[in-house]
Amino acid sequence: MLRQAGLWRLWRRPGAAGVPVKNLGRREVASRVSLPGGTSPRTLNIFDRDLKRKQKNWAARQPEAMKFDYLKEEVRPQVGSRIADRIYDIARDFPLALDIGCGRGYIAQHLNKETIGKFFQTDIAENALKNSLETEIPTVSVLADEEFLPFRENTFDLVVSSLSLHWVNDLPRALQQIHYILKPDGVFVGAMFGGDTLYELRCSLQLAETEREGGFAPHVSPFTAVNDLGHLLGRAGFNTLTVDTDEIQVNYPGMFELMEDLQGMGESNCSWNRKALLHRDTMLAASAVYREMYRNDDGSVPATYQIYYMIGWKYHDSQARPAERGSATVSFGDLGKISNLMSQEKKSQ
Repeated sequence: MLRQAGLWRLWRRPGAAGVPVKNLGRREVASRVSLPGGTSPRTLNIFDRDLKRKQKNWAARQPEAMKFDYLKEEVRPQVGSRIADRIYDIARDFPLALDIGCGRGYIAQHLNKETIGKFFQTDIAENALKNSLETEIPTVSVLADEEFLPFRENTFDLVVSSLSLHWVNDLPRALQQIHYILKPDGVFVGAMFGGDTLYELRCSLQLAETEREGGFAPHVSPFTAVNDLGHLLGRAGFNTLTVDTDEIQVNYPGMFELMEDLQGMGESNCSWNRKALLHRDTMLAASAVYREMYRNDDGSVPATYQIYYMIGWKYHDSQARPAERGSATVSFGDLGKISNLMSQEKKSQ
């Protein structure tokens, strides 16, 4: 999400002066990172995946890594529980399931061995896998990149993913791989960060850098737009699609605390076009802008995390299909007449 250079601790001081700001809304800010129209995601190489692996491993090695879990305890378990709710709604068992980008295994905490027979968990960072949370489900940990899944076709009954696909360079290909490794009538249930995530931070950095340096570079990673997600799932071969959105807001003492926690969770920006660092005056100005534009009544500042939830099925002959075009025996006009007759009958009674 954000590239943290590690130098802000030297810059932090009270009483930073604010700068004139324009109160940009989230849509205007989020639109700055949307993919350009007509550009194929396959031609883009946005993220340095090796750097992301190093960031996540570094975060997992920290002596007090658990203290940064309060955001994940606020976001990931909440998302994990909602993914689990969607799985339980399906009302069937899944002998073999896969969690892509599992981190410490937040989804598994909300599932049981009656629903999942065996759970494969994959992540790009080996240290994250070593620190996985305990679960009653028999689990196998596999070191694997979300962009190159090492599994055969028609392997899993269920594939899940919680808040990891936003770092994938080629999302269409990743979704195609998920479809490939699913068995026919298998289901994919996932969640990923959406376009409005951290719009407050993005806006504050853009305004401060433009005012102090005459222009801005991206410091928050780009996110997929919700209107593209259903299309990408359909292109990957999924059917019976469901896509919905949710928002979670977490409050922080200030912008620097937010940046520290993003780094501590391994969620620093790894875009290839990231800027090496921000100048001291720009950082202080961004903090002042953030507080001036978005602060809460209690003095804290909010950070918004937008979540996209998605469900897609791999085709099987047993699945319900829409009737063929022209096979209807009653027209909409006839249905309207029936409705009118029923209304008249109720009035006469």
